[in-house]
Amino acid sequence: MDRPKSKPRVAVVSPFLDKGHGTERIVVEWISRLAEDFEIHVYSQYVKDVDLAQIVWHRIPKLPGPLLFSFLWWFAANRLWRVWDRRFRGLRHDLVFTPGINCLDADVISVHIVFGEFLRRVGPELQFRRNPVRLWPQLLHRRLYYRLAIGLETLAYPNPDITLIHMARKTSMDIERFYRRLDPGPILYVGLDHAAYNPARCSMLRTHARKELGLSAERFAVLMIGNDLRNKGFRVLLEALAALRSLPVDLLIVGREDPAPFREMALNQALGDRVRFLPRRKDVEFYYAAADAYAGPSLEDAYSLPPAEAIACGMPVIVSAACGVSEIITDGSDGLILADPTDAAALAAMIRRLYNDNEVRTRLGKRAAETAQQYTWERNAQDLASIFNAILRRKGSPAVHSLEQAL
Repeated sequence: MDRPKSKPRVAVVSPFLDKGHGTERIVVEWISRLAEDFEIHVYSQYVKDVDLAQIVWHRIPKLPGPLLFSFLWWFAANRLWRVWDRRFRGLRHDLVFTPGINCLDADVISVHIVFGEFLRRVGPELQFRRNPVRLWPQLLHRRLYYRLAIGLETLAYPNPDITLIHMARKTSMDIERFYRRLDPGPILYVGLDHAAYNPARCSMLRTHARKELGLSAERFAVLMIGNDLRNKGFRVLLEALAALRSLPVDLLIVGREDPAPFREMALNQALGDRVRFLPRRKDVEFYYAAADAYAGPSLEDAYSLPPAEAIACGMPVIVSAACGVSEIITDGSDGLILADPTDAAALAAMIRRLYNDNEVRTRLGKRAAETAQQYTWERNAQDLASIFNAILRRKGSPAVHSLEQAL
């Protein structure tokens, strides 16, 4: 039996939620701040870093197996669970929100990746001839998964009844180009935890972090954080490092992906001792503190949180123009923008410039920290609440009127 409610009820559909992954962390930060004004119901297989005293978790079992198989199960199961709750428990949702293509009945989708553009960019990295034979089954599986995702995007993104929230202008442009969706939708540049990511904290951690990582004073450490290293630009970063052999530059690569094939790539270029693969840790600011610069030459990225966190830490940052976070950066003022994410020579020149000129590093870092101050999770939550309320008004939901009267 559906109980009377004064707050709009929102179903959040995501395979998992935690603060250890970029998209999922964004959703956790958003819904944690919306729980006061909305009744949040999360349909997910795994939840962490969420206050379940404020948010209701509807656990959906996860089936083991390859990603393609488990995703198809998840896609069907989250819909079945919500239909069951509506028909047999009287649990009706005023609005359905999902990060990405997790269902086709959403009222609002936050777009964290456009697979059509993603596959166009990373397609060469997925060619069999560019990878060892032992990786071919994995590559085939990924290519099938990406094709499925593009098929679902084709069904969802052109639908005018679904509001699309973009992490950057580039995603709205990608959707217009691939799916002919002309109404752009709102843009939310994601917030930052300024208590964790700030110049003072990184300065305090720096000596200890470099000592723990064994970085001597003369080594210049360039940091990259993320999964799917092919897309994050590992190959071009490695080529840039090869062009900088005469300088004491090291790469710190942080992520959960199996490093074996990428370590092999480094060894093939005799750079094995210059590239270090490090595990993710909860206090990721430890790595920002240890590094001298951040490089994010992504082939395709709707936004990418780590470069934004690096900016908040007051680090000199290099990002590609194919990464949405470049939209909050002014090239040469508070960061450096790599126009072509495959241009290793240009990337090497940028790293060389940062290595040689401490004044440039200091100026870029100072202005970067100032730029980052305007992006907060609180501001994100307010903007997202306004978007939700506009959709509810359009749908004629009585719950939003109760909320507006309470406010």
